Amino acid sequence: MRIAVVGASGYTGLEALRILRRHPECEIAAATSEQKAGQAVGEAFPALRGLVDLAFEPLDAEALGSRVDGAIVCLPHATAAPAVAGLRKGGARVVDLSADFRFEELALYEEWYGPHGAPELFGQGVYGLPELYREALGGAALAAAAGCYPTAALLPMVPFLRAGVVEPSGIIVDAKSGVSGAGRKLADSYLFSEQDENCMAYAVAAHRHGPEIEQEAARAAGEAASVTFVPHLLPTIRGIVASAYLRLRRPLDGQAAREILLQAYADEPFVRVLPQGETPRLGSVRGSNYCDVAVVVHEATGTLVALSALDNLVKGASGQGVQCLNLMMGWDETLGLEEAPLHP
Repeated sequence: MRIAVVGASGYTGLEALRILRRHPECEIAAATSEQKAGQAVGEAFPALRGLVDLAFEPLDAEALGSRVDGAIVCLPHATAAPAVAGLRKGGARVVDLSADFRFEELALYEEWYGPHGAPELFGQGVYGLPELYREALGGAALAAAAGCYPTAALLPMVPFLRAGVVEPSGIIVDAKSGVSGAGRKLADSYLFSEQDENCMAYAVAAHRHGPEIEQEAARAAGEAASVTFVPHLLPTIRGIVASAYLRLRRPLDGQAAREILLQAYADEPFVRVLPQGETPRLGSVRGSNYCDVAVVVHEATGTLVALSALDNLVKGASGQGVQCLNLMMGWDETLGLEEAPLHP
């Protein structure tokens, strides 16, 4: 399959190149970047020297869509939609890593992101979280890969919402991310001297991933959900750890709660349910497509704590995108993704 990476000079684009170059069914046919156009990929990013034999090119979406079979779009929110529309018009299947096609309601999207760049395509994307929507992704022409924070929040808590053992209202999600989640941008808050040995909450109960988490929590529960989402920045490059706090509807001990996770993810290649008493850690998933999950029940307060860790650039973005692509094409969904985590 001839595939393009659109927005290939950003962190998620570079990660997509790193993954796709070892994918047995994919040939990287194009890598676009407006800022790096004309520059060899290996010259701009020496880590890929000798591994990706292409020069970055400017994006002509419809023309590119006619040259390739598929594309992974790694552009910012709101910028991605017109590119996706052009690629689809050209005939390519598309995995979009932005939020532009994740929402069910256009008004909700525009409340958080502004006017949509391709309203004619809105609602046509399959939500790209394979563990939840594997069947719908099969044969899809457009996948909207789930966000990094939503993936980290949803994977540990959805089995309990589906089982009906927790309340879908009053959910609290506390998540902490490495700074690569902000992308390649110049801002004082991302300087080394500001981030090193530091940690802070931001966009408290006002982050754009909050309504996405809420939407999918409601779909899992089959009823309205409410979520308070509090993200934090960690002084690390990669990774997200998340803790979701949910109220139990009936008494449940830790062993029974873990059994719900085990049953939900018994056949999942990239979700690892940790042993009782062990909690997820960034160092165990870095550089991989794995999401480690665990659960703790605080019986005294009737609270279930669902925990996770993942690499925000892999399972939270490009790896998830390739997993979606594999399902869309009817391939083994693990192709290109079985790299072991980096440790230490």
